[in-house]
Amino acid sequence: MSKPMMILIAGPYASGTGGDPELMAQNLQRLEEAAWPIFRAGHVPMIGEWVALPVLSSAGATGPSDPLAAEVMYPTAERLLQHCDAVLRLPGESRGADQDVAIARGRGIPVYHSLDEVPAAA
Repeated sequence: MSKPMMILIAGPYASGTGGDPELMAQNLQRLEEAAWPIFRAGHVPMIGEWVALPVLSSAGATGPSDPLAAEVMYPTAERLLQHCDAVLRLPGESRGADQDVAIARGRGIPVYHSLDEVPAAA
C-alpha cells in the first residue's frame, strides 16, 4: 500500500486524429476510462486536457487545433507534473504522453503502463 497519489493519465488525445473533434473526444473518453479505477484505488486521477481545454476556451481559442493550443496543451501537462506523484501511460502513439513520461522519469516519479501496476493507497 502507498500513500494517495495524484496520477496523471497520459495517452493519445490529438495524435492520429487529423484534428477530427469526434476522434479527439473518443481519445479523451479512453483516457477518462482509467479515472475510476485510479480513484477506486485511493488516488486522484488527473488528465491534462481536463485543465488545458477550459484554459484554451477561456483564452478565446477555437479548440485544440487553434494556434494558441501549442502554448497551452503541453505546458499544462508540464505544470501538472510538478504536482503529480505518478504517471499512467496508456497505449498508443502520442508525442505529448511520451514527453510526460520523460518529464516524470527526470523527476524520479513512477511511470505505470497498466492499471494493474498502480498500487492501492493505504
